[in-house]
Amino acid sequence: MTYLRKNIAEMAGYVPGFQPENEAEWIKLNTNENPYPPSPKVREAILAELGSDGGNLRKYPDAASREFRRVAAELYGFDADWVISANGSDELLNNLIRACAGEGEEIAYVHPSYSYYATLAAIQGAKVKTFGLTEAGRIADFPARYPGKIFFLTSPNAPLGIAFDKAYIRELAGRCAGILVVDEAYADFAEENALELVRECRNVVVTRTLSKSYSLAGMRLGLAVARPEMIAALDKIRDHYHLDRLALVAASAALRDQNYLREMVAKICSTRGRFAAVLESLGYQVLDSCANYVFAAPPDRDGKRVYEALFQRRILVRHFSDPLLAHGLRISIGTDEEMDQALAALREIG
Repeated sequence: MTYLRKNIAEMAGYVPGFQPENEAEWIKLNTNENPYPPSPKVREAILAELGSDGGNLRKYPDAASREFRRVAAELYGFDADWVISANGSDELLNNLIRACAGEGEEIAYVHPSYSYYATLAAIQGAKVKTFGLTEAGRIADFPARYPGKIFFLTSPNAPLGIAFDKAYIRELAGRCAGILVVDEAYADFAEENALELVRECRNVVVTRTLSKSYSLAGMRLGLAVARPEMIAALDKIRDHYHLDRLALVAASAALRDQNYLREMVAKICSTRGRFAAVLESLGYQVLDSCANYVFAAPPDRDGKRVYEALFQRRILVRHFSDPLLAHGLRISIGTDEEMDQALAALREIG
């Protein structure tokens, strides 16, 4: 294919978690989806937008997502020009690289974390540098001044679940010559977040998704909070109608219903704690998690064996072939009933 750019022809695509065709026959704990439905107000908002005949769908959505951005800005305590909406937070990660890192320039991230950063960098032709983690949960060998264009920090970390405290993130921002993107896909399940650092540090950008805590993975919704000049740059390069009418009203309704969010997050965190405690009683090594999943290693540290045995029982979890992760499994937190079935299977597998 001589028509392709060399980097596109040579790169490997990102491989998401396995999605079975007959989902109802599986217990699906592999893609960090919320096991509970979104706020009832989301359904009400979508039906109202559809109207009696769905006629609103013939009209383009609000290209600027003004209501979604206003609601998010009010919730997080910012003016609306500090917020941008997105077709999932992945759109923002992509556009941040497009806006800030040219071909041959460097971006970096923690390894292990979200491997999609590397795919997005490869599309742009940017170079990638990775930094490991110490046992104390700090970035190994991070320089006094990192010269790259972007450093992505996933907090809480995926797939490990550990979170970085605000003081440490502030320190990292001071050591980055470029922007520090704090990818907070799972922040609603943690006790702390980095939003206030956007005001304190000129180079901090925080990205969020509504896929996890708000149960809207099927709607593809995300947002970022950043300085207005960065938001204006991201507005320049996004698709002009990047969110449909139903997604926009769903986003605003979900963000407004904070009581429902807190109730569902508390339920998931309670199940997470109970599930982790039972895993430990079975001899698993379980990392403390601030997300809606746990990373756990079986006593024999053979994650693939346990993954395959669970797969045979139609229970999906995530196993990574990466040598740093292959000893364990990332297990999303489902309902209490689903987690009890997973535990029964794990006891049987041994």
